[in-house]
Amino acid sequence: MIGRISKFREDIGIGVIVTDDGRKFRFSQLDVLNRNDAILGEDVDFIPVGHRPTDIILMSGSPWTAFGAATHV
Repeated sequence: MIGRISKFREDIGIGVIVTDDGRKFRFSQLDVLNRNDAILGEDVDFIPVGHRPTDIILMSGSPWTAFGAATHV
């Protein structure tokens, strides 16, 4: 599902994602797989499980950062 982070409280690590159809989902920063410093207003892709978003990926920057840092063999 696609949405946008409309609110985020850095001090407690909690925010709200709003989808195009107006549904709102509360999330924890721990659910963001590729978090960067400024996430307020960012577009996101996520999987809704009940009323909770999981596997949140910021659509800015490289989505590959959701899979961790690259390692060289």
